[in-house]
Amino acid sequence: MVSLDNAVVAKYDFAGERFEIFVDPDAAYLYKTGQKKDLLNILVVEEVFKNARKGERHTEQTLKKAFQTTDIMKIAEIILNKGEVPLTTEQKKALLEEKTKKIVAILARECIDPRTGAPHPPQRIEKALEEAKVHIDAFKDANAQIDDVLKALRLILPLKFEKVKIAVRIPAEHAPKVYGMLKEFNVKQEEWQGNGSLIAVLEMPAGLQSDFYNRLNKLTGGTAETRIIK
Repeated sequence: MVSLDNAVVAKYDFAGERFEIFVDPDAAYLYKTGQKKDLLNILVVEEVFKNARKGERHTEQTLKKAFQTTDIMKIAEIILNKGEVPLTTEQKKALLEEKTKKIVAILARECIDPRTGAPHPPQRIEKALEEAKVHIDAFKDANAQIDDVLKALRLILPLKFEKVKIAVRIPAEHAPKVYGMLKEFNVKQEEWQGNGSLIAVLEMPAGLQSDFYNRLNKLTGGTAETRIIK
């Protein structure tokens, strides 16, 4: 548990009142990002304040009216889930790096280079992000930023969102174990043959083709048949 001097103040505004609690910055960060599921060792002081830095506490009546309880842990849970928890410089940096990796992974998986029809390697996308000085919001969902990132990135890197349909034929001896892997993709059609073999049509982001073929060949020893459906 950190000392009061190293604690940060989580804030929640509700019904015209501000509610503040002192929390451990690292434990609160883990809780807000879903890496910690309980409130153990998060609260530094088991009090709810009007103004934490000045030590002005809320009355039990105010807490009861706002939260329908005076249980400090239940109140803290609401404040942490619905309120604002300030991040340290290190936490902001880590969160930005994590969000950038997610965006790069989405682009590498779902986009292709329209000049070659092949996906861009993640390293190439990362370099382009740096060259284009693309702004990434550490607090915004990765998928919600893709359109803005693409607009900036396309100035120096050709990118195209594309999906492909692939027809596959799996021999009977491999079909049962391959079936589970196929279900990880969007299976548009499937048909089990009388001899136990499986014919299916899958749809996937173009950038996943290479990984799909590698996995399929490994599971079937290269005996599966595939073709792109135009």
